[in-house]
Amino acid sequence: MKLCCVPLLCLAAAVSSAFVVSTPHMWTKLILTHHWPTTFCGMEHCHVNISYWTLHGLWPDKGIDCNSSWHFNSSLIEDLLPDMEKSWPDLLNPLSTGFWKYEWHKHGTCAAKAPSLNSQHKYFSKALELYHKADLDSILKKFDIIPSEQKYQFRHIEGVIENFYGVKPKIQCVQPSKNADYQILGQIEICFSPDFTPLDCEKQSTPGAFSEDWKFSGRVNRPSGFSVCDHDVPVYYPPLS
Repeated sequence: MKLCCVPLLCLAAAVSSAFVVSTPHMWTKLILTHHWPTTFCGMEHCHVNISYWTLHGLWPDKGIDCNSSWHFNSSLIEDLLPDMEKSWPDLLNPLSTGFWKYEWHKHGTCAAKAPSLNSQHKYFSKALELYHKADLDSILKKFDIIPSEQKYQFRHIEGVIENFYGVKPKIQCVQPSKNADYQILGQIEICFSPDFTPLDCEKQSTPGAFSEDWKFSGRVNRPSGFSVCDHDVPVYYPPLS
């Protein structure tokens, strides 16, 4: 199979107009995080009829809850809500805005240190823009990586993403049991520099930098069990139940 080595859909050219100059207190990397609903709901016992990768968040690599006085207001992103309900759903509480509120408080208020993301509307609309331009779900299908009972080699999944986007992703899995001979695909991160140029996810990591541990609003004290996939263990990409 021949892979197309294409930069992330020309994102650097498409969205670099709002260039951000880093400061000592500025984050240096944005993490666009996708999750696979079937895997998440298999852990949390939720029930969703979603068979595509959804957006979990857009996370700067520095800072958590940077401005607790900057309250979430859904009326400021009213025009984005139809897309957010489809692309960025709360898998635990589909009718609630609590997940978006949580993401804004924890990550958005820190991302807002950049002028290009310094409002709720800028933050959420940019996350949606990057999500749609990346189009991860379609890219995996394009190269025949589809949910099924078969197991994939980790290097195959990573290679498809890296060759297509031109950057190295971060891929996380669930370990179903201590002695399992496979792991379950759960999360894929694609990273960007402050000017929204695609970036290898392992580059520019900072000691003490923020790393998300998959805790949802209302469950902030509960760890989730996701970890970086083992490169040598087959990967199960579960279909919708």
